[in-house]
Amino acid sequence: MRMMSIASGSSGNCIYVGTESTHILIDDGVSKKKVLEGLNKLDLKAEDINAVLITHEHDDHIGGLGVFERHSVTPVYGTEKVVGYIRNYSKLGNIPEGIYHSFKAGDTFKIRDIEITTTSISHDAADPVAYVLSDGRKKAGVITDLGQYDERIIDSFSNLNCMLIEANHDINMLMTGRYPYYLKQRILGTRGHLSNESCGKLLSELLNDNIEHLLLGHLSKENNFPELAYETVKNEINIADNYHKADDFDIQVAARDRASDIIIF
Repeated sequence: MRMMSIASGSSGNCIYVGTESTHILIDDGVSKKKVLEGLNKLDLKAEDINAVLITHEHDDHIGGLGVFERHSVTPVYGTEKVVGYIRNYSKLGNIPEGIYHSFKAGDTFKIRDIEITTTSISHDAADPVAYVLSDGRKKAGVITDLGQYDERIIDSFSNLNCMLIEANHDINMLMTGRYPYYLKQRILGTRGHLSNESCGKLLSELLNDNIEHLLLGHLSKENNFPELAYETVKNEINIADNYHKADDFDIQVAARDRASDIIIF
């Protein structure tokens, strides 16, 4: 399997996960140009994409979907509430009918040779989910936009080989920054976003002998820096009560405005 972040951040998200025969995008909150540039790095075209999986309905996750679908009609998967929102969201323009496939959070389904497991997460959206994708041998997870985690999340994302996980903000930068109070409280709340520290703590629960690659994603433009996220997460892993340490794995930070390296696992 392979994974690549085409874009990941508060201004737009699009993640690729695939095998030799199956190619999937998770979210499309960026321009068609940026998606095509990312696919070109993978030697793929828009027509090669077999499905777009949507985590939730916020603009930074669906904003580019209308243009992409008019360029290349591709099946779109999301929870029933998310699909309903997309159907009625006029800002996306006209999207061809017959492309939508809805599921309930917790469902498992297959797209060609990839099995997809969905998990409900805590975020201020209609019915948000995170995804685990497996070809039967390797497993990848994409988990962003969650304000808190519990044993259910830890169980759902155990034994992964590769993961993109949210390291959204530095708490001190957020609290001393220019955001209004209500927005700071939303981000820090149980339906908000994971801080760098919380990301590191969650990773410490998820690390296992199978993990090969970690991508830190969905960084805030205003309240984080890639170097800060990287060092904070590594520190949390190293001080945790876990025999795995940060240097045991490949850890990268996904950029908001350009594609990451292609991760093969």
